[in-house]
Amino acid sequence: MDRTALVLGPTGGVGGETARALLAHGWKVRGLVRGLRPGLDPNITWFEGDAMIRADVLAAAKGVDALVHAVNPPGYRDWGKLVLPMIESSIEAAWVNDARLALPGTIYNYDPAAQPVARVDSPQEPATRKGLIRKAMEARIEDSGARALILRAGDYYGPRPGNGWLSQGMITPGKPVGAVTYPGSKGAGHAWAYLPDVAETFARLLDREAELPRFARYHFAGHWDGDGTALVAAIGAALGRQVRARPLPWALLPLAAPFNPTIRELLEMRPFWRHPMRLDNRELVAFLGEEPRTDLVESLRVTLKGLGSLE
Repeated sequence: MDRTALVLGPTGGVGGETARALLAHGWKVRGLVRGLRPGLDPNITWFEGDAMIRADVLAAAKGVDALVHAVNPPGYRDWGKLVLPMIESSIEAAWVNDARLALPGTIYNYDPAAQPVARVDSPQEPATRKGLIRKAMEARIEDSGARALILRAGDYYGPRPGNGWLSQGMITPGKPVGAVTYPGSKGAGHAWAYLPDVAETFARLLDREAELPRFARYHFAGHWDGDGTALVAAIGAALGRQVRARPLPWALLPLAAPFNPTIRELLEMRPFWRHPMRLDNRELVAFLGEEPRTDLVESLRVTLKGLGSLE
């Protein structure tokens, strides 16, 4: 089949991996970037433009079968002001082309203190500003009536992660791993999503467009670290040696938050490190037969190599 997808955010973590997965599944892929430059994947057809400018999105999306909305303001700057306007351009492009709008979702739609396990139809009662915006994004897509696919997942990691806890706060890319700075409370479980697995899941779902409901929503369970020790142990296994974990100094972060929007966003996510929060993927498994899942140690070996931290 001759299928074309436009990826917004094609140089980011989930957008880049999804573009590569779709190419591997035989899709033609377009990417919208603010500036054309050397080094962009030659297998992707590139368009220059801004996801905030509706005309740019509509021009790049002309004739596509799917549109992957994986774009975020860089460094979380003006996140609350820009995210909802950005989705409007994608919704219109999906409508005009009768395309499937695919959105990488998050666990932030839920309150982890009240919802330790969430199904796709569990009540969304977010306790954070970011969660409220995420809930509003999904509601806007559903209310629009456009064909849509939302795949919620835990914290992303991978060889090309974009924004992510592992690469931005737990280890230092480009340097050997000494200790792992772990943000979680002792004994609190945490959900991790390996980006190539998430991308493969998107590709498999989009391959079966004819079987999807008009508004499709699934949960990607990923790797569940039941007590906060499994991920650190797996990093050690990937390195071939033990590594120690040290706690994240949460008490110091508010001092830097007024000057750093990324730290302000990270502070808001602290409840997801104090309370276990996992996603129930039974609907996804029922539809696909399985959830794509790379072995945890192998996924971390590839991740650390990509980050320049594998000796």
